[in-house]
Amino acid sequence: MKATIHPNYRDVVFYDTSSEFKFLTKSTIETSETIVFEDGNTYPVYKIEVSAESHPFYTGKKMMLDTAGRVEKFNRRYAAKK
Repeated sequence: MKATIHPNYRDVVFYDTSSEFKFLTKSTIETSETIVFEDGNTYPVYKIEVSAESHPFYTGKKMMLDTAGRVEKFNRRYAAKK
């Protein structure tokens, strides 16, 4: 196998910036930043905004939707056409 055509497969820390959650996994993603992980070793870090720790579907936290405002907007829009 040619050594120059394969990506660098290494340990990378993915850091969820919204919940301060970090997890270590293997990846080929390129990053220039590093971080000291819980085990004391230094790894490349890739910052993400949403992970399973902060996503509403996985955490069970539901978002409030303004349904009353939607109904009023619908009524205003179609009441003028009658």
